[in-house]
Amino acid sequence: MSKSTNLKIGELAKQTGLAVGTLRYYSDIGLLQPVQRGDNGYRYYSQNASRQVEFIKKAQAIGFTLEEIKTILDVRDRGEKPCNLVQGLLDNKIEQLEIQIKKMSLFKQELEEYRTSWINNPNRESDSQEVCPLISSVTLDTTA
Repeated sequence: MSKSTNLKIGELAKQTGLAVGTLRYYSDIGLLQPVQRGDNGYRYYSQNASRQVEFIKKAQAIGFTLEEIKTILDVRDRGEKPCNLVQGLLDNKIEQLEIQIKKMSLFKQELEEYRTSWINNPNRESDSQEVCPLISSVTLDTTA
């Protein structure tokens, strides 16, 4: 392949809408491999690099980390289909989201209880050192 059929990093950036710095970072962590380095130090990417960048962007959009994406690409580069890995990672993400949703629901409930308490007792006595007696009335859970 000659340099003329490959893309300079700036050209790839224009095609993908990503910053050159982002593409360099992807290259540095092994998500995107230049097919060639010029004598001038320029990185040259294949015409297919924009498809790989699009894959990375889609994977990020559905919650995969760059580390997870690298693992997926490594499996593919070994000639294996990474679909089982992707499904397992997705299952794990769903499970983690369910845990976060439960925690957030409990937190929302706690805030609503504070709001109700503060509405029912808005004029708490305070000493001169308190910024706001309502917030001062909050009990911190030291086990969390």
